[in-house]
Amino acid sequence: MNHASPRKIALFNALFITVAAVFILALVLFFFYELQLLPFFVFAPFIFISSYLAISYSLEKFIYEKIKIIYKTIGWMGSRQKPEKGKRKSRDDELEIVNQLVLEWSGKKEKEIEELKKMATYRREFLGNVSHELKTPIFNIQGYILTLLDGGLKDDKINTKFLERSVKSINRMIAIVEDLEDIARLESGELTLHQEAFDLNQLAREVIEFMEMKAAKYKAKIVFRSASQRPVNVFGDKRRIRQVFINLIDNAIKYGDSKQGEVNISFYDFHDNYLIEISDNGMGIHEENLYRIFERFYRTDEGRSRKKGGSGLGLAIVKHILEAHRQTISVRSQPGEGTTFSFTLKQG
Repeated sequence: MNHASPRKIALFNALFITVAAVFILALVLFFFYELQLLPFFVFAPFIFISSYLAISYSLEKFIYEKIKIIYKTIGWMGSRQKPEKGKRKSRDDELEIVNQLVLEWSGKKEKEIEELKKMATYRREFLGNVSHELKTPIFNIQGYILTLLDGGLKDDKINTKFLERSVKSINRMIAIVEDLEDIARLESGELTLHQEAFDLNQLAREVIEFMEMKAAKYKAKIVFRSASQRPVNVFGDKRRIRQVFINLIDNAIKYGDSKQGEVNISFYDFHDNYLIEISDNGMGIHEENLYRIFERFYRTDEGRSRKKGGSGLGLAIVKHILEAHRQTISVRSQPGEGTTFSFTLKQG
């Protein structure tokens, strides 16, 4: 009876009622009247048919009223497994559909719960990282100011130095807040892209010129290889793509070889897009860390530590900017062989 349909249940109960009624009728006839077979032939089929119809209707009415509630609860709009024209689904088929829908709904909800748990863990990590990133410059500023107030302000050997360090810490805090604001606007869709056609070659040269001083500081050189000497026209938000180039090149400079760093920028014609690759010759990233490299504040190891500077949000911003352009970015790396970031831009 575990897998019995409503009709089988109705049939079983109708048969039971019929047997019981016939037995009672036989006793009545036996004790009070002369026992005759004719009432049995008339009475038994009538009881069986009427009992079956009444029970079947009641069961189906009750069960399928409850099924409608289940449909509404799990958001079933009647678009799934509709019967073909001229073909009516049986009640057993409908029950099987409900069973499958409930199982799928249950599986979906389990996945949602798992995602919520992951997001809760991510939020805890994110809040911890934000507090840590802001705590360091705040404590630095506090220490510098307290030293100046305790008499350091009158000491020409330290007053200017400590004020300059305070300014650096303040600028770091401002950079973190501005980057967080950028990510929030990108994720919410509030940041409007001003897309236009522009020359990627020209933009790359401008960024390289802008990054030359930092490259010299880290004893690195920037090598630019273009797909063409002619203009490489792409379509996008020039200011935001400039930000992508700056973040990726800055990342490659900081984490390249410490003795003789090299940053390579390459463009490739890729169907309706241009493929842009920016690589370094640094220590590389272990495979287990690659999938998290675009998370906010994520640090893979000591080589990519806070000592290198930055807000820790650069790669997260890059990812969001390119996603806003409906493009993707990927990374490939092996320990000791450097790291390469690749992304595409639509040809203009």
